[in-house]
Amino acid sequence: MRIFRILLLFALLPAAALAQTTYPTKPVKIVIPFAPGGASDFVGRIIQPKLAELLNQQIVIENRPGASGNIAVESVARSAADGYTVFLGNVGAVAINPGVFPNLTVNPLRDLAGVTQLVDVPGVLVAHPSFPPNTVKELVAYVKANPGKVNYASPGSGSQNRLETEHLRKLAGLDMVHVPYKGGAGPAVAGLAAAETHIMFVTASSAMPLIKAGRIKALAATAAKRIEQLPDVPTMQEAGFAGFDTGSWQGLFVPTGTPPEIIHRLFIAAKETMKSPDVIERLGRGGVEVVVSDSPTAFTLFVGQETQRWGKAAKEAGATVD
Repeated sequence: MRIFRILLLFALLPAAALAQTTYPTKPVKIVIPFAPGGASDFVGRIIQPKLAELLNQQIVIENRPGASGNIAVESVARSAADGYTVFLGNVGAVAINPGVFPNLTVNPLRDLAGVTQLVDVPGVLVAHPSFPPNTVKELVAYVKANPGKVNYASPGSGSQNRLETEHLRKLAGLDMVHVPYKGGAGPAVAGLAAAETHIMFVTASSAMPLIKAGRIKALAATAAKRIEQLPDVPTMQEAGFAGFDTGSWQGLFVPTGTPPEIIHRLFIAAKETMKSPDVIERLGRGGVEVVVSDSPTAFTLFVGQETQRWGKAAKEAGATVD
C-alpha cells in the first residue's frame, strides 16, 4: 500500500518539477561561438570547473566559430530544449548580428532564452608596436595624413570591435581599410601581433597577455574608467571622445522552450559560480568584471534593450557583411 502511495505521488508531480529535482543527469555542453584565444573562450574555461562542481556534472566546452557567431547561435537554437546545450553568448553574436546580417534564419530574441549575464569585458584600442602612433590623438593625425593606408582588424562584420572602429572613423573622419578575421578575437589579435594589420579594438581579456608581453601596445580603453591592470592607459573619453563608453557583456542562454525550472537551476548555479573568489580573481587578471543579472527575466529584458541599441549603431555606421 505504501509503495502504491509513493508511485501515485510521483505520478501526480508535474514533469517540470521532476526536471528540477533530477537535472542534470548527464554532461552539459556549453557552446562558445568563437575559436580559442578570445574573451568568450577565456570566460568559458574559467567558469567551467566551478559550474561543473555546483551542477555535479561534467561541463563540456565546444568551440563553434564561424559567421561572426551565427553558426553557434543557430546550432544552439535548434538543439533540444532540455538544458543540456547551453550557449555562452556575447553582445556581438546575440545583439549586434541581427542588425548586420539581413538573412539570419535564427532570431536570438525569439529562439534563445536568457539565463543570466556573467561578465562585462572592457575593450582596448591596440596597435602593433611598429605602428608610429602611441596615442589616439597621434592615431587620428597619422590616419588623416595617410588616408586609405591604415588597416584595422576585427573578428568580423557583426562584431562590436568592428562597430567601435566604425564609430571612431565617423567621429574623427578617418579613411581606413577593414580586415575581418574568421573565428573571433583570437585570430584577429594574433594577426595584429604578427603585423598583418595596424590597429583594432578588442576585449581586454583577449589582448592582455600580448600587451603584457610587449607584442602589441594599448592606446586607449573603451570603458568609462581605466582598466585596473592597465592603469597608465587612458580611456577614449580622456583621449577626447566624450561618450565613447562600451563594454562586451557575456551571458548564458538556452534554447527557447527549456523548462523554467531548468533555467532557474542554471541561473542559481551560474550565480554561485560567479561568487567564487577563484573565478573572480582569474577573470580579474584579464580585466573582466563579474556582472550577474537579478533574474533570467531581467537578463532577457537587458538583451532586448541591447539589441535595439546596437541595431541602431549598426545602421548609423552602415555596417554590412564583408
